[in-house]
Amino acid sequence: MMTTVSNAAGHAALAICESLLLALSDRKLIDEAEVLGILQDAAAAHRNAIPLARGDAVTHEAAALLLEAIVAGGNSVRHP
Repeated sequence: MMTTVSNAAGHAALAICESLLLALSDRKLIDEAEVLGILQDAAAAHRNAIPLARGDAVTHEAAALLLEAIVAGGNSVRHP
């Protein structure tokens, strides 16, 4: 049960952050290069994270891969 709640929280957080980046970009407060830079920085932070508990390395790797996939494939909120 706790894993399901944790996973749901992670999905919700990602959706909120992605929507915020899109809104900032739509309103011309940041440009696409800055959005990509933010996502790349987040991926790098996970890649360089020092695991503090069992399973942390796997979780950080998965987060980095997900962020890199978003950068490579465009956003997951809007679809053409």
